[in-house]
Amino acid sequence: MKFISDVKLLLKITQEYVNAQFTIAFSAIFSLLFLLYSFNFSEGVSRPYVLAFFAIYIGTTIYVWLISLLIKKDLAEHRELTKRTRLLGIPLILTIFVGNVFAAGFGFMLATKNKTAEYTFAVYAFLTQIFIIMISGLNLFKPYVVDTFVLAMGGFILLALLYLATAVLIAKFVTVDTAPKWMLPLGIVLLIPTVTGNFFSLLLGITLIRKARNSDPSAVEKWQKTWNKILRNTMAVFGLFFIVFMFSLSVVSSWTFDYDFAVENNYAVLLQTPSLEYPLGTDNFGRDLFSRIVFGAQISLIVGFSATIIPAIIGGALGAISGYYGKNTDNIIMRALDILYAIPGILLAIAIIAAFGANTTNLIIALSVGAIPTYARTMRANVLQISNYEFVESARALGANDRSIIFKHIVPNALAPMIVKATLTIGGAVISTSSLSFLGLGIEPHIPEWGNILKVGSTYLESHSYLAIFPGLCIMLLVLSFNFFGDGLRDALDPKSN
Repeated sequence: MKFISDVKLLLKITQEYVNAQFTIAFSAIFSLLFLLYSFNFSEGVSRPYVLAFFAIYIGTTIYVWLISLLIKKDLAEHRELTKRTRLLGIPLILTIFVGNVFAAGFGFMLATKNKTAEYTFAVYAFLTQIFIIMISGLNLFKPYVVDTFVLAMGGFILLALLYLATAVLIAKFVTVDTAPKWMLPLGIVLLIPTVTGNFFSLLLGITLIRKARNSDPSAVEKWQKTWNKILRNTMAVFGLFFIVFMFSLSVVSSWTFDYDFAVENNYAVLLQTPSLEYPLGTDNFGRDLFSRIVFGAQISLIVGFSATIIPAIIGGALGAISGYYGKNTDNIIMRALDILYAIPGILLAIAIIAAFGANTTNLIIALSVGAIPTYARTMRANVLQISNYEFVESARALGANDRSIIFKHIVPNALAPMIVKATLTIGGAVISTSSLSFLGLGIEPHIPEWGNILKVGSTYLESHSYLAIFPGLCIMLLVLSFNFFGDGLRDALDPKSN
Protein backbone atom coordinates (compact mmCIF):
# COMPACT_ATOMS: atom_id res chain seq x y z
CA MET A 1 0.00 0.00 0.00
CA LYS A 2 2.83 2.38 0.83
CA PHE A 3 4.42 1.68 -2.57
CA ILE A 4 1.16 2.49 -4.37
CA SER A 5 0.70 5.72 -2.40
CA ASP A 6 4.30 6.74 -3.17
CA VAL A 7 3.71 6.23 -6.89
CA LYS A 8 0.48 8.26 -6.74
CA LEU A 9 2.32 11.05 -4.97
CA LEU A 10 5.07 10.97 -7.61
CA LEU A 11 2.45 11.21 -10.36
CA LYS A 12 0.91 14.28 -8.73
CA ILE A 13 4.21 16.14 -8.35
CA THR A 14 5.81 15.06 -11.64
CA GLN A 15 5.23 17.94 -14.03
CA GLU A 16 5.64 15.76 -17.13
CA TYR A 17 2.78 13.47 -16.08
CA VAL A 18 0.52 16.42 -15.22
CA ASN A 19 1.29 18.05 -18.58
CA ALA A 20 0.61 14.74 -20.35
CA GLN A 21 -2.90 14.53 -18.87
CA PHE A 22 -3.55 18.15 -19.79
CA THR A 23 -2.32 17.58 -23.36
CA ILE A 24 -4.44 14.43 -23.75
CA ALA A 25 -7.58 16.29 -22.66
CA PHE A 26 -7.14 19.30 -24.94
CA SER A 27 -5.93 17.31 -27.95
CA ALA A 28 -8.96 15.03 -27.60
CA ILE A 29 -11.29 18.04 -27.42
CA PHE A 30 -9.77 19.58 -30.55
CA SER A 31 -9.92 16.21 -32.30
CA LEU A 32 -13.65 16.06 -31.63
CA LEU A 33 -14.13 19.61 -32.90
CA PHE A 34 -12.24 18.82 -36.12
CA LEU A 35 -14.32 15.68 -36.58
CA LEU A 36 -17.57 17.62 -36.20
CA TYR A 37 -16.39 20.30 -38.63
CA SER A 38 -15.06 17.80 -41.17
CA PHE A 39 -18.50 17.36 -42.74
CA ASN A 40 -20.59 20.12 -44.31
CA PHE A 41 -24.11 19.03 -43.41
CA SER A 42 -25.81 21.75 -45.47
CA GLU A 43 -24.07 20.69 -48.70
CA GLY A 44 -23.61 17.04 -47.81
CA VAL A 45 -19.86 16.99 -48.55
CA SER A 46 -16.79 16.32 -46.42
CA ARG A 47 -13.82 18.62 -45.89
CA PRO A 48 -10.64 16.58 -46.57
CA TYR A 49 -8.21 19.10 -45.04
CA VAL A 50 -10.21 19.14 -41.81
CA LEU A 51 -10.23 15.34 -41.74
CA ALA A 52 -6.44 15.46 -42.08
CA PHE A 53 -6.22 17.70 -39.02
CA PHE A 54 -8.53 15.32 -37.15
CA ALA A 55 -6.27 12.39 -37.98
CA ILE A 56 -3.15 14.27 -36.80
CA TYR A 57 -4.77 15.43 -33.56
CA ILE A 58 -6.29 12.05 -32.67
CA GLY A 59 -2.96 10.39 -33.48
CA THR A 60 -1.22 12.90 -31.20
CA THR A 61 -3.73 12.19 -28.43
CA ILE A 62 -3.05 8.44 -28.59
CA TYR A 63 0.73 9.02 -28.77
CA VAL A 64 0.70 11.24 -25.65
CA TRP A 65 -1.51 8.71 -23.85
CA LEU A 66 1.07 5.98 -24.55
CA ILE A 67 3.82 8.30 -23.27
CA SER A 68 1.82 8.90 -20.07
CA LEU A 69 1.75 5.12 -19.52
CA LEU A 70 5.53 4.98 -19.96
CA ILE A 71 5.96 7.87 -17.51
CA LYS A 72 3.83 6.00 -15.00
CA LYS A 73 5.90 2.86 -15.52
CA ASP A 74 9.22 4.74 -15.17
CA LEU A 75 8.12 6.37 -11.91
CA ALA A 76 7.01 3.03 -10.51
CA GLU A 77 10.25 1.25 -11.44
CA HIS A 78 12.95 3.94 -11.36
CA ARG A 79 11.38 6.88 -9.46
CA GLU A 80 12.36 9.09 -12.42
CA LEU A 81 11.90 9.31 -16.17
CA THR A 82 14.32 7.33 -18.33
CA LYS A 83 16.18 8.85 -21.26
CA ARG A 84 14.19 6.65 -23.66
CA THR A 85 10.92 8.16 -22.49
CA ARG A 86 12.27 11.69 -22.70
CA LEU A 87 13.38 11.16 -26.31
CA LEU A 88 9.76 10.41 -27.22
CA GLY A 89 8.98 14.08 -26.62
CA ILE A 90 11.05 15.23 -29.61
CA PRO A 91 8.52 14.18 -32.31
CA LEU A 92 5.80 16.05 -30.42
CA ILE A 93 7.63 19.34 -31.02
CA LEU A 94 6.70 19.06 -34.70
CA THR A 95 2.99 19.32 -33.82
CA ILE A 96 3.51 23.07 -33.50
CA PHE A 97 3.19 23.21 -37.29
CA VAL A 98 -0.43 22.04 -37.05
CA GLY A 99 -1.17 24.51 -34.28
CA ASN A 100 -1.09 22.06 -31.34
CA VAL A 101 0.73 24.24 -28.84
CA PHE A 102 -0.28 21.92 -25.99
CA ALA A 103 1.49 18.90 -27.48
CA ALA A 104 4.48 20.93 -28.67
CA GLY A 105 4.94 22.51 -25.25
CA PHE A 106 4.69 19.09 -23.62
CA GLY A 107 7.27 17.74 -26.06
CA PHE A 108 9.76 20.46 -25.11
CA MET A 109 9.18 19.91 -21.39
CA LEU A 110 9.54 16.13 -21.73
CA ALA A 111 12.69 16.26 -23.88
CA THR A 112 14.94 17.63 -21.12
CA LYS A 113 15.38 16.99 -17.43
CA ASN A 114 16.76 20.47 -16.77
CA LYS A 115 13.56 22.57 -16.79
CA THR A 116 14.58 25.94 -15.39
CA ALA A 117 12.38 29.04 -15.71
CA GLU A 118 14.75 30.29 -18.42
CA TYR A 119 14.22 27.11 -20.46
CA THR A 120 10.43 27.50 -20.24
CA PHE A 121 10.63 31.14 -21.31
CA ALA A 122 12.85 30.21 -24.28
CA VAL A 123 10.47 27.43 -25.33
CA TYR A 124 7.38 29.62 -25.24
CA ALA A 125 9.21 32.50 -26.93
CA PHE A 126 9.99 30.03 -29.73
CA LEU A 127 6.40 28.70 -29.86
CA THR A 128 5.03 32.25 -29.94
CA GLN A 129 7.35 33.16 -32.79
CA ILE A 130 6.37 30.05 -34.78
CA PHE A 131 2.69 30.90 -34.36
CA ILE A 132 3.37 34.45 -35.55
CA ILE A 133 5.17 33.09 -38.62
CA MET A 134 2.35 30.66 -39.46
CA ILE A 135 -0.44 33.21 -38.95
CA SER A 136 1.40 35.90 -40.91
CA GLY A 137 2.31 33.39 -43.62
CA LEU A 138 -1.36 32.94 -44.51
CA ASN A 139 -1.16 36.36 -46.18
CA LEU A 140 0.79 34.71 -49.01
CA PHE A 141 -2.52 33.41 -50.39
CA LYS A 142 -3.88 36.95 -50.76
CA PRO A 143 -3.58 38.90 -54.05
CA TYR A 144 -0.80 41.06 -52.60
CA VAL A 145 1.12 41.67 -49.37
CA VAL A 146 2.54 44.75 -47.69
CA ASP A 147 5.99 46.00 -48.69
CA THR A 148 7.55 44.99 -45.37
CA PHE A 149 6.22 41.42 -45.48
CA VAL A 150 9.35 39.63 -46.77
CA LEU A 151 11.74 41.54 -44.50
CA ALA A 152 9.51 41.00 -41.45
CA MET A 153 9.08 37.28 -42.11
CA GLY A 154 12.86 36.89 -42.51
CA GLY A 155 13.33 38.62 -39.16
CA PHE A 156 10.71 36.38 -37.52
CA ILE A 157 12.46 33.24 -38.76
CA LEU A 158 15.82 34.46 -37.42
CA LEU A 159 14.20 35.19 -34.05
CA ALA A 160 12.66 31.72 -33.94
CA LEU A 161 16.10 30.17 -34.58
CA LEU A 162 17.60 32.40 -31.86
CA TYR A 163 15.01 31.25 -29.31
CA LEU A 164 15.49 27.59 -30.26
CA ALA A 165 19.28 27.85 -29.98
CA THR A 166 18.90 29.63 -26.62
CA ALA A 167 16.64 26.86 -25.32
CA VAL A 168 19.26 24.24 -26.27
CA LEU A 169 22.07 26.23 -24.60
CA ILE A 170 20.02 26.77 -21.45
CA ALA A 171 19.15 23.08 -21.19
CA LYS A 172 22.87 22.26 -21.39
CA PHE A 173 24.57 25.00 -19.35
CA VAL A 174 22.06 26.74 -17.04
CA THR A 175 21.12 25.35 -13.64
CA VAL A 176 18.51 26.40 -11.12
CA ASP A 177 21.04 28.62 -9.32
CA THR A 178 23.64 29.70 -11.87
CA ALA A 179 24.27 30.63 -15.50
CA PRO A 180 27.64 31.03 -17.26
CA LYS A 181 29.05 34.55 -17.44
CA TRP A 182 29.23 34.33 -21.24
CA MET A 183 25.41 34.22 -21.34
CA LEU A 184 25.20 37.83 -20.12
CA PRO A 185 25.56 39.30 -23.67
CA LEU A 186 22.96 36.78 -24.90
CA GLY A 187 20.55 38.01 -22.23
CA ILE A 188 21.08 41.60 -23.37
CA VAL A 189 20.49 40.62 -27.02
CA LEU A 190 17.24 38.87 -26.04
CA LEU A 191 15.88 42.16 -24.66
CA ILE A 192 15.86 43.67 -28.17
CA PRO A 193 13.12 41.42 -29.69
CA THR A 194 10.74 42.77 -27.04
CA VAL A 195 9.85 45.42 -29.64
CA THR A 196 7.96 42.64 -31.45
CA GLY A 197 5.74 42.21 -28.41
CA ASN A 198 7.17 38.82 -27.44
CA PHE A 199 7.05 39.24 -23.66
CA PHE A 200 8.70 35.82 -23.17
CA SER A 201 11.85 37.25 -24.77
CA LEU A 202 11.87 40.05 -22.19
CA LEU A 203 11.45 37.60 -19.30
CA LEU A 204 14.15 35.36 -20.76
CA GLY A 205 16.59 38.24 -21.15
CA ILE A 206 15.98 39.55 -17.62
CA THR A 207 16.37 36.16 -15.95
CA LEU A 208 19.54 35.32 -17.87
CA ILE A 209 21.10 38.70 -17.02
CA ARG A 210 20.22 38.39 -13.33
CA LYS A 211 21.51 34.85 -13.08
CA ALA A 212 24.68 35.44 -15.13
CA ARG A 213 25.60 38.51 -13.06
CA ASN A 214 24.78 36.72 -9.79
CA SER A 215 25.08 40.05 -7.97
CA ASP A 216 22.20 39.40 -5.56
CA PRO A 217 21.64 35.65 -5.04
CA SER A 218 18.68 36.19 -2.68
CA ALA A 219 16.84 38.35 -5.24
CA VAL A 220 17.56 35.80 -7.99
CA GLU A 221 16.27 33.01 -5.77
CA LYS A 222 13.07 34.91 -4.97
CA TRP A 223 12.51 35.69 -8.66
CA GLN A 224 13.08 32.02 -9.56
CA LYS A 225 10.73 30.72 -6.89
CA THR A 226 7.93 33.06 -7.96
CA TRP A 227 8.16 32.09 -11.62
CA ASN A 228 8.57 28.40 -10.84
CA LYS A 229 5.27 28.50 -8.96
CA ILE A 230 3.56 30.19 -11.90
CA LEU A 231 5.11 27.82 -14.45
CA ARG A 232 3.95 24.76 -12.51
CA ASN A 233 0.38 25.92 -13.12
CA THR A 234 -0.34 24.58 -16.60
CA MET A 235 -3.45 26.69 -17.16
CA ALA A 236 -1.61 29.85 -16.09
CA VAL A 237 1.22 29.10 -18.54
CA PHE A 238 -1.10 28.60 -21.49
CA GLY A 239 -3.08 31.68 -20.44
CA LEU A 240 0.14 33.71 -20.49
CA PHE A 241 1.08 32.15 -23.84
CA PHE A 242 -2.20 33.22 -25.48
CA ILE A 243 -1.92 36.75 -24.03
CA VAL A 244 1.66 37.15 -25.27
CA PHE A 245 0.77 35.66 -28.65
CA MET A 246 -2.17 38.03 -29.18
CA PHE A 247 -0.13 41.00 -27.98
CA SER A 248 2.82 40.11 -30.23
CA LEU A 249 0.50 39.51 -33.20
CA SER A 250 -1.14 42.89 -32.69
CA VAL A 251 2.29 44.58 -32.53
CA VAL A 252 3.73 43.00 -35.68
CA SER A 253 0.48 42.93 -37.69
CA SER A 254 1.24 46.26 -39.37
CA TRP A 255 4.45 44.71 -40.80
CA THR A 256 2.82 41.62 -42.31
CA PHE A 257 -0.91 42.42 -42.71
CA ASP A 258 -2.41 44.92 -45.14
CA TYR A 259 -4.88 47.19 -43.34
CA ASP A 260 -6.87 47.67 -46.54
CA PHE A 261 -8.15 44.08 -46.38
CA ALA A 262 -9.66 44.90 -42.97
CA VAL A 263 -11.39 48.18 -43.86
CA GLU A 264 -11.82 48.46 -47.63
CA ASN A 265 -15.12 47.23 -49.09
CA ASN A 266 -14.81 44.52 -51.77
CA TYR A 267 -18.24 43.79 -53.22
CA ALA A 268 -16.86 40.99 -55.43
CA VAL A 269 -16.32 38.71 -52.41
CA LEU A 270 -19.31 39.36 -50.17
CA LEU A 271 -19.91 36.76 -47.41
CA GLN A 272 -17.27 34.32 -48.64
CA THR A 273 -16.88 31.15 -46.58
CA PRO A 274 -13.45 30.40 -45.04
CA SER A 275 -10.74 29.58 -47.60
CA LEU A 276 -6.97 29.90 -47.95
CA GLU A 277 -7.33 33.42 -49.35
CA TYR A 278 -9.81 34.37 -46.62
CA PRO A 279 -9.05 32.02 -43.68
CA LEU A 280 -12.07 33.18 -41.66
CA GLY A 281 -14.27 34.28 -44.57
CA THR A 282 -15.51 37.79 -45.44
CA ASP A 283 -18.31 39.95 -44.03
CA ASN A 284 -21.25 41.67 -45.70
CA PHE A 285 -18.95 44.35 -47.15
CA GLY A 286 -16.37 41.90 -48.49
CA ARG A 287 -13.83 42.75 -45.78
CA ASP A 288 -11.44 39.99 -44.71
CA LEU A 289 -12.58 38.76 -41.27
CA PHE A 290 -9.12 37.33 -40.55
CA SER A 291 -7.43 40.72 -41.00
CA ARG A 292 -10.20 42.51 -39.07
CA ILE A 293 -9.78 40.23 -36.05
CA VAL A 294 -5.97 40.63 -36.08
CA PHE A 295 -6.18 44.44 -36.20
CA GLY A 296 -9.09 44.35 -33.75
CA ALA A 297 -6.77 42.74 -31.18
CA GLN A 298 -4.77 46.00 -31.12
CA ILE A 299 -7.79 48.02 -30.00
CA SER A 300 -9.02 45.46 -27.46
CA LEU A 301 -5.59 45.12 -25.84
CA ILE A 302 -4.83 48.86 -25.87
CA VAL A 303 -8.15 49.73 -24.25
CA GLY A 304 -7.95 46.76 -21.86
CA PHE A 305 -4.46 47.61 -20.61
CA SER A 306 -5.06 51.38 -20.53
CA ALA A 307 -8.37 51.04 -18.69
CA THR A 308 -6.54 48.94 -16.09
CA ILE A 309 -3.26 50.82 -15.68
CA ILE A 310 -4.82 54.31 -15.37
CA PRO A 311 -7.24 53.49 -12.51
CA ALA A 312 -4.58 51.31 -10.85
CA ILE A 313 -2.20 54.28 -10.69
CA ILE A 314 -4.79 56.87 -9.64
CA GLY A 315 -6.69 54.56 -7.30
CA GLY A 316 -3.46 53.17 -5.88
CA ALA A 317 -2.15 56.65 -5.05
CA LEU A 318 -5.43 57.70 -3.46
CA GLY A 319 -5.65 54.46 -1.49
CA ALA A 320 -2.05 54.77 -0.27
CA ILE A 321 -2.58 58.36 0.95
CA SER A 322 -5.91 57.46 2.53
CA GLY A 323 -4.57 54.40 4.33
CA TYR A 324 -1.40 56.10 5.58
CA TYR A 325 -2.84 59.35 6.93
CA GLY A 326 -6.20 57.99 8.11
CA LYS A 327 -8.75 60.08 10.04
CA ASN A 328 -10.03 63.12 8.11
CA THR A 329 -7.96 62.42 4.99
CA ASP A 330 -9.26 58.87 4.89
CA ASN A 331 -12.87 60.00 5.35
CA ILE A 332 -12.71 62.65 2.63
CA ILE A 333 -11.07 60.42 0.01
CA MET A 334 -13.01 57.23 0.70
CA ARG A 335 -16.44 58.90 1.02
CA ALA A 336 -15.90 60.66 -2.32
CA LEU A 337 -14.92 57.34 -3.87
CA ASP A 338 -17.93 55.65 -2.28
CA ILE A 339 -20.18 58.04 -4.20
CA LEU A 340 -18.39 57.07 -7.41
CA TYR A 341 -18.51 53.39 -6.44
CA ALA A 342 -22.30 53.59 -5.98
CA ILE A 343 -22.76 54.29 -9.69
CA PRO A 344 -22.70 51.08 -11.80
CA GLY A 345 -19.52 51.09 -13.88
CA ILE A 346 -21.17 50.28 -17.21
CA LEU A 347 -23.85 52.95 -16.62
CA LEU A 348 -21.18 55.54 -15.79
CA ALA A 349 -19.27 54.58 -18.96
CA ILE A 350 -22.41 54.94 -21.10
CA ALA A 351 -23.11 58.36 -19.55
CA ILE A 352 -19.56 59.62 -20.22
CA ILE A 353 -19.57 58.33 -23.80
CA ALA A 354 -23.05 59.78 -24.45
CA ALA A 355 -21.85 63.17 -23.18
CA PHE A 356 -18.47 63.35 -24.94
CA GLY A 357 -18.89 61.05 -27.94
CA ALA A 358 -17.87 57.54 -28.92
CA ASN A 359 -14.14 57.18 -29.63
CA THR A 360 -11.19 55.27 -28.25
CA THR A 361 -9.95 57.98 -25.89
CA ASN A 362 -13.36 58.59 -24.34
CA LEU A 363 -13.90 54.85 -23.95
CA ILE A 364 -10.63 54.48 -22.01
CA ILE A 365 -11.56 57.42 -19.76
CA ALA A 366 -15.08 56.07 -19.22
CA LEU A 367 -13.87 52.62 -18.20
CA SER A 368 -11.02 54.02 -16.07
CA VAL A 369 -13.14 56.36 -13.96
CA GLY A 370 -15.49 53.62 -12.82
CA ALA A 371 -12.63 51.32 -11.78
CA ILE A 372 -10.75 53.81 -9.55
CA PRO A 373 -12.64 53.05 -6.29
CA THR A 374 -11.92 49.30 -6.38
CA TYR A 375 -8.17 49.85 -6.75
CA ALA A 376 -8.20 52.51 -4.04
CA ARG A 377 -9.93 50.13 -1.62
CA THR A 378 -7.42 47.38 -2.35
CA MET A 379 -4.39 49.63 -1.84
CA ARG A 380 -5.87 51.22 1.27
CA ALA A 381 -6.36 47.82 2.92
CA ASN A 382 -2.76 46.83 2.13
CA VAL A 383 -1.34 50.13 3.38
CA LEU A 384 -3.29 49.93 6.65
CA GLN A 385 -1.68 46.56 7.30
CA ILE A 386 1.86 47.40 6.18
CA SER A 387 1.96 50.75 8.00
CA ASN A 388 2.25 48.87 11.29
CA TYR A 389 5.32 46.87 10.26
CA GLU A 390 8.65 47.47 11.96
CA PHE A 391 10.53 48.61 8.84
CA VAL A 392 8.05 51.49 8.47
CA GLU A 393 8.57 52.52 12.09
CA SER A 394 12.34 52.32 11.54
CA ALA A 395 12.14 54.58 8.47
CA ARG A 396 10.04 57.07 10.42
CA ALA A 397 12.51 57.00 13.33
CA LEU A 398 15.40 57.69 10.92
CA GLY A 399 13.69 60.90 9.81
CA ALA A 400 12.22 59.84 6.46
CA ASN A 401 9.39 62.12 5.31
CA ASP A 402 5.86 60.87 4.67
CA ARG A 403 6.17 60.85 0.89
CA SER A 404 9.32 58.76 1.07
CA ILE A 405 7.75 56.32 3.52
CA ILE A 406 4.60 55.91 1.40
CA PHE A 407 6.11 55.55 -2.04
CA LYS A 408 9.51 54.00 -1.23
CA HIS A 409 8.69 51.68 1.65
CA ILE A 410 4.96 50.96 1.84
CA VAL A 411 3.70 50.99 -1.75
CA PRO A 412 6.41 48.63 -3.18
CA ASN A 413 5.45 46.08 -0.50
CA ALA A 414 1.76 46.49 -1.28
CA LEU A 415 2.04 46.02 -5.06
CA ALA A 416 1.55 42.24 -5.22
CA PRO A 417 -2.23 42.28 -4.57
CA MET A 418 -2.59 45.24 -6.95
CA ILE A 419 -0.77 43.39 -9.74
CA VAL A 420 -2.95 40.32 -9.25
CA LYS A 421 -6.11 42.42 -9.23
CA ALA A 422 -5.04 44.27 -12.38
CA THR A 423 -4.33 40.98 -14.17
CA LEU A 424 -7.73 39.59 -13.23
CA THR A 425 -9.61 42.76 -14.24
CA ILE A 426 -8.02 43.30 -17.66
CA GLY A 427 -10.35 40.60 -18.97
CA GLY A 428 -13.31 42.55 -17.61
CA ALA A 429 -12.07 45.68 -19.39
CA VAL A 430 -11.85 43.73 -22.68
CA ILE A 431 -15.44 42.52 -22.22
CA SER A 432 -16.63 46.05 -21.41
CA THR A 433 -14.87 47.40 -24.50
CA SER A 434 -16.49 44.83 -26.75
CA SER A 435 -19.89 45.23 -25.06
CA LEU A 436 -19.97 49.00 -25.51
CA SER A 437 -18.78 48.70 -29.12
CA PHE A 438 -21.49 46.08 -29.73
CA LEU A 439 -24.04 48.61 -28.47
CA GLY A 440 -22.57 51.34 -30.69
CA LEU A 441 -21.19 53.29 -27.71
CA GLY A 442 -17.52 52.30 -27.87
CA ILE A 443 -15.05 52.31 -30.73
CA GLU A 444 -16.20 54.00 -33.94
CA PRO A 445 -18.16 51.48 -36.09
CA HIS A 446 -15.80 51.65 -39.08
CA ILE A 447 -12.75 50.65 -37.00
CA PRO A 448 -12.06 46.88 -36.78
CA GLU A 449 -12.65 46.02 -33.13
CA TRP A 450 -13.91 42.72 -31.76
CA GLY A 451 -17.19 44.20 -30.46
CA ASN A 452 -17.85 45.91 -33.78
CA ILE A 453 -17.04 42.71 -35.67
CA LEU A 454 -19.32 40.70 -33.40
CA LYS A 455 -22.14 43.20 -33.93
CA VAL A 456 -21.97 42.70 -37.71
CA GLY A 457 -21.76 38.93 -37.31
CA SER A 458 -24.77 38.75 -34.99
CA THR A 459 -27.08 39.62 -37.88
CA TYR A 460 -25.85 36.57 -39.83
CA LEU A 461 -25.97 33.91 -37.12
CA GLU A 462 -28.28 31.62 -39.09
CA SER A 463 -26.73 31.94 -42.55
CA HIS A 464 -23.06 32.78 -41.89
CA SER A 465 -22.47 31.94 -38.24
CA TYR A 466 -18.65 32.12 -38.58
CA LEU A 467 -18.92 35.95 -38.66
CA ALA A 468 -19.98 35.88 -35.00
CA ILE A 469 -18.26 32.69 -33.84
CA PHE A 470 -14.65 33.73 -34.56
CA PRO A 471 -14.68 37.17 -32.86
CA GLY A 472 -16.70 35.70 -30.00
CA LEU A 473 -14.09 32.96 -29.52
CA CYS A 474 -11.27 35.52 -29.51
CA ILE A 475 -12.98 37.56 -26.79
CA MET A 476 -13.70 34.45 -24.74
CA LEU A 477 -10.17 33.02 -25.05
CA LEU A 478 -8.47 36.31 -24.21
CA VAL A 479 -10.63 36.87 -21.12
CA LEU A 480 -10.12 33.27 -19.98
CA SER A 481 -6.37 33.63 -20.51
CA PHE A 482 -6.19 36.70 -18.29
CA ASN A 483 -8.25 34.91 -15.64
CA PHE A 484 -6.08 31.77 -15.74
CA PHE A 485 -2.85 33.78 -15.57
CA GLY A 486 -4.26 35.99 -12.82
CA ASP A 487 -5.16 32.93 -10.76
CA GLY A 488 -1.66 31.53 -11.21
CA LEU A 489 -0.10 34.86 -10.28
CA ARG A 490 -2.29 35.14 -7.19
CA ASP A 491 -1.23 31.68 -6.00
CA ALA A 492 2.44 32.44 -6.63
CA LEU A 493 2.37 35.78 -4.79
CA ASP A 494 0.28 34.51 -1.87
CA PRO A 495 2.35 35.14 1.30
CA LYS A 496 0.87 32.04 2.91
CA SER A 497 2.32 29.82 0.19
CA ASN A 498 5.67 31.59 0.43
